[in-house]
Amino acid sequence: MHTTFALRRKEIISNDLPVAEILDRWPALKMESQICAEFHRITNLNLKNHFFAVLDQHAPRLQSLFRKKAARTGKVSDVLSQLFRTYDLQEQVNIHVRRAVVLHGLPSYLHEDTSTFIKTWDMTHSDEPDIREVPLGLLLIRASSTDATFFCPEKIAVLIEGNIIIDFTTLADAFVVLFALTYALHLNYPKCLANTFDFIQKVLMGLEDGKLRPKVLSLKNDLLAAE
Repeated sequence: MHTTFALRRKEIISNDLPVAEILDRWPALKMESQICAEFHRITNLNLKNHFFAVLDQHAPRLQSLFRKKAARTGKVSDVLSQLFRTYDLQEQVNIHVRRAVVLHGLPSYLHEDTSTFIKTWDMTHSDEPDIREVPLGLLLIRASSTDATFFCPEKIAVLIEGNIIIDFTTLADAFVVLFALTYALHLNYPKCLANTFDFIQKVLMGLEDGKLRPKVLSLKNDLLAAE
């Protein structure tokens, strides 16, 4: 993969090929280790080390900001309030749950709707998930475990062009690999989550530090004000 990097980038960027064709030609890009390696070749960043370090650093402050917004009135506040009611009922809150509540809350705080990005599939109720119209997203999967929760489903799959590409056991792992695939496959961010991906890219990952969208800039300033 390293020796074919230049050829692969030229093919992916210059040819308007469906993702399925690209992945048929470069099947290693469906493997977590190779997705992370490709992201490193493009950005010179260690994907998971950097993302988790910065996410964990800001998670307490982000939770605090989200809770303050949840205490107000309005549609965004209602969504965040319901999110934290569910979170506060968790019997065990580990690092994966703390990361998940931040990643679930971030789009709402930035006034974005995840209904077309995050899908759910209860395998006990249907044989196949309804993902045909999802260009880029995540699928929360429940198979049979009674211990599965909203924050910790049994599996979380990465979706591209209505297909499951790879799956994980935590939301944060699935989210960051999906982010990496937008670089590896030269994909546009979901329009419904433009602010969220802008925040991930430019604030958390420190990539392409250009002009921030107004809501992203406001959130960045709130984070810096607490440091």
